[in-house]
Amino acid sequence: MTVNAFAAARRVPAALGVCLVSFTAFWAAQRAAHVSMIDLMVYRAEGATVRAGGDLYALRATSAHLPTTYPPFAAMLFAPLSLLDAAPLSTLATAGNLVLLVAFVRLSLKLVGHARVETVWWVAAPAVWCEPVWTTLRYGQVNLLLAVLVLWDLSHSPAGGRRRWAGVGLGLAAAVKLTPALFLLFLFLTGIAARLGGGDGRPWLRHARGAAAAFSGATLLAWAVLPYDSWRFWTDMVFRVGRVGRTEDTANQALRGVLARLLHSPDPGALWVATAALAAALGLAAAVAAELRGRRAWAVCACAVTGLLISPVSWTHHWVWCVPLVLLLWTHGHRAPALGMLTAFWSYAPWWVPHGAGRPELHQQGAQLAFSALYAGAGAAFLALAWTSSSPDRPRFGRPGPGAADVKP
Repeated sequence: MTVNAFAAARRVPAALGVCLVSFTAFWAAQRAAHVSMIDLMVYRAEGATVRAGGDLYALRATSAHLPTTYPPFAAMLFAPLSLLDAAPLSTLATAGNLVLLVAFVRLSLKLVGHARVETVWWVAAPAVWCEPVWTTLRYGQVNLLLAVLVLWDLSHSPAGGRRRWAGVGLGLAAAVKLTPALFLLFLFLTGIAARLGGGDGRPWLRHARGAAAAFSGATLLAWAVLPYDSWRFWTDMVFRVGRVGRTEDTANQALRGVLARLLHSPDPGALWVATAALAAALGLAAAVAAELRGRRAWAVCACAVTGLLISPVSWTHHWVWCVPLVLLLWTHGHRAPALGMLTAFWSYAPWWVPHGAGRPELHQQGAQLAFSALYAGAGAAFLALAWTSSSPDRPRFGRPGPGAADVKP
């Protein structure tokens, strides 16, 4: 064994030990906080409704009377959750989300071109304490699962390359929750742009078709099993944005939430439509341009941030994408922006301002408005940096991994 190999072999157990200590402390903190895992309980109730043949979109679960908001395919997947009591289910969900966090960090590092095994543990140890990840585990949310599906798909498919199962992860993620569907549009637009530029857009179009096929297959399966619920969702419930929650809630870090608080109105109306359309155009253009330059990491992160900004509601826990954002900026030499992002997402700042009963969010002023727009502001700043940064992906530390996207189509 060489000296370097011996040193590496010693670094991995140390990193793993630190990560396990961090996860143990996190688990103890969650138990001390008596977290409700309220979203997990909603998923469990949805699964029970599917098994009982009930009306899925008439469901009101938990003491908060929360409705079903995901497509029927998600409820089908939740059916096994109803076989477990709440306590063991909460334990399994927390353990599962911690495993998914490690996988998410691993895929994020692969995306930005860093392949050292020990770095996964060093990054996962503090990542569990950032507000979006903490809140995801606190509520028992599916954000990490969806992000892993998206990154697994995109990090295993090189820019402009071919892979047999390309698109399956994206399609399944979009069938569970609609937001990841923006990645399908990103792939389609990249293929079209490549053709218009005189290149070969077929790899991206093939990837988009694979994702669309996976999404369609999952959705049609749900329609066959739950025809009534599927009809209600796709013809009615999908358009009822208000079912998800109050737009002005401080936890809503989408542009719509920021504008609602800024205008002191629960409905920002046409201004939000115009702002979201502009953000979608600029964000997708930045993602497509980065992809065509072989900068897969910038493209994926730009697309993820765009989806979070333009969605009617993006709760703070949806911003688990802050993990690859910080890694991308840090490993590619943008240290000051990376530290800024780190501070924003580890500060819990959106919860410093008045929120909760009485709708105080509609009366925020000055610094309160700034704190309650912190994630959206960080996302907009990242998109601006993605536009202005033109160099190809070249990590500043470690050796590049097999997912580093420096491949030109």
